[in-house]
Amino acid sequence: MKNNLFGYTYPALEEEMVSRGQTRYRARQLYEWIYIKKVLSFSAMSDISKDFRATLEENYCLDLPKIFKRQDASDGTLKLLLEMGDGSKVETVLMRYDYGNVICVSSEVGCNMGCAFCASGLLKKERGLSSAEMVGEVYVMNQLLGQEGERVSHVVVMGTGEPFDNYDEVMKFVRIMNEAKGFAIGARHITVSTCGLVDGIDKYGKEGLQINLAISLHAPNDAIRQKLMPIANRYDIKALMDAVHRYEESGGRRVTFEYILLKGVNDSLANADELSDLIRGTLAYVNIIPYNPVKEKPFERSSEATIRAFADRLMKRGINCTVRKEFGTDIDAACGQLRVKYEKVKP
Repeated sequence: MKNNLFGYTYPALEEEMVSRGQTRYRARQLYEWIYIKKVLSFSAMSDISKDFRATLEENYCLDLPKIFKRQDASDGTLKLLLEMGDGSKVETVLMRYDYGNVICVSSEVGCNMGCAFCASGLLKKERGLSSAEMVGEVYVMNQLLGQEGERVSHVVVMGTGEPFDNYDEVMKFVRIMNEAKGFAIGARHITVSTCGLVDGIDKYGKEGLQINLAISLHAPNDAIRQKLMPIANRYDIKALMDAVHRYEESGGRRVTFEYILLKGVNDSLANADELSDLIRGTLAYVNIIPYNPVKEKPFERSSEATIRAFADRLMKRGINCTVRKEFGTDIDAACGQLRVKYEKVKP
């Protein structure tokens, strides 16, 4: 089986080339052809000897996922259902902000976290994605954006799957994104999101990366969180917050707490007070997320007045927060919805 060069970090590719009797400079040439010149044919890499191009052709590939389904929203949001080499399908979403083009990348085929409100968990995890497949998600989106003279500027690993459940491949992926000789996306423009795997947070804090960390919290106490997120039965909020403090002490950047507002579940002013008490003393801020309803789930979206009141209460109590801008409301907006629709109707 051929090795996909999209899965190699720059240092790993240097070592791979040395193992083939080449100089480390060969890795720079390949990175330039693939990521700068966007050439995906070894035969067209003219500054590489003909003999070694034959070696590359024999042992390596530059396979990309195929676009199986595309949805374009009126606000410019683009959702792709991508098909991997084995037929597995994952979602990738592009959101256009004033500050740049943000891609939401999936890290697994399906998800085992089972969050009560999430469409992704309707289809259980089949496998983790390789770093090459995750890079492929971004590369394909860049091919489409290139037609408009644009490119992906920010990456969030917040699609289907729990990134820390596929830790090693995700870490390779973010390093490839950050590599100056490749995608050259700044560390502060990359975010990895976890539903709260404490071991993963501790490990991530020791990586020496300046890449952002987001934690899906969604509740201010264990009673509510355990009803919404099965992971809370493994790691209670105290264990999670202890991990956040360790992460900050290790030099990690400010944590973002993701908080989906669910009508009558976690959106009261008392919940806001409890949330502010919980995270006070950390460097964290809260990203409030209006809920995109999933027809298979019983939850409803909080009213606009409730969303504003919740955010105002946090701010008045000294907690920095934002309300996430909504995208793709006229397509299958919630993470996992497009794949669920396909998987449930296919023969």
